[in-house]
Amino acid sequence: MRLLLDTHTLLWFYLGDPQLSVTARKLIEDPANTKFVSPASYWELAIKVSLGKYVLKESYDDFIQHAIFANGFLILPVEPKHTADLISLPYHHKDPFDRLLVAQARVESIPLVSADSVLDQYGVTRLW
Repeated sequence: MRLLLDTHTLLWFYLGDPQLSVTARKLIEDPANTKFVSPASYWELAIKVSLGKYVLKESYDDFIQHAIFANGFLILPVEPKHTADLISLPYHHKDPFDRLLVAQARVESIPLVSADSVLDQYGVTRLW
């Protein structure tokens, strides 16, 4: 199964945070699943780090290498078909990063691994 990880899911998995559900952890650890990270997630993280809203315990570059690539996660590029979906996407969620994740999940028919139940209003498959 292909999975798209929400930003907090990526962080909680990498950090071993107990907020990550058992189901989400099992899905991510299952080698049969292909795990994707959106540029929206590392873009959001970079912005939060630059604003002092989030502090990494390692350099940003090391975080990307360790949290994404060392875990075998793939990058799901943002394509025009993803951003086109944003045009008609209702504003159940105003966060631009989450809206892009939803658009990517919808267009690619990929379940989104997220604790954010507001995303259910978009008709995506949310696993948690």
